[in-house]
Order: sequence, then structure tokens, then C-alpha cells
Amino acid sequence: MLERALRDRSQEGEAASVLVGIALNDEDQAFVEYCCVEVGTRAIAGSPLLGLAGLCLGHTARRFGCLSDEALALAESLAMRAEVDSSDVDGRALDGLDDIRSFLRRARRDLGRKRPL
Repeated sequence: MLERALRDRSQEGEAASVLVGIALNDEDQAFVEYCCVEVGTRAIAGSPLLGLAGLCLGHTARRFGCLSDEALALAESLAMRAEVDSSDVDGRALDGLDDIRSFLRRARRDLGRKRPL
């Protein structure tokens, strides 16, 4: 479905539902990140899937407490594009980056508390 939506914009609505479902429910972090990165790097400028990919990376950070360097770089890039031109990437990419910063910071803090004395 995601692959089809990247070729046919009429499929974007269904692809958005699939991407959110994967980000919120799939237990394989690598697969979730793969889907978000594929969509976030291959969707055309102005596609609502771009902002959604950034938001879903925020969900991924919340659920798993970490992100790959590639996924983090993409989230930052999408947010920067959203700041420059919201008709290119919508503001959900900014929300996703806020979530990433919050949840990754929280995960690092929690890790520090779990160290043995």
C-alpha cells in the first residue's frame, strides 16, 4: 500500500492510515523506521505523507525510546523543510521532531537512573 501511494497520490489517504497503524502498533522498530524513512524520502513535495512520516517517527521514538541516525536525520530534515515552507512539508513534521526530542531525552534520563550504585 505504501509503495502504491508513492506512485499514485489518490492512494495517500489509505497509505496514511497504514503508516500510522504501523507506527503505533508494529513491534518491529526497524520495520517501522524503514516505512517512515521510505515515505519521508520518496513522497513528492507537498504530499501530506511527508509531514506524517515525521510525526510517525515521533511516535516511534515514544514507543521504543530510540531512533536510528538515519531516521533522526530525516525527522530533522522534514521539520526544517516544514519551517521553511509548510506547503512543502506540513507542520506535523515539527510535532514529530518535538516528540523525538522529548522522548529521546526522557529515555536517556531514565537510562541514567537504572545504573547500579
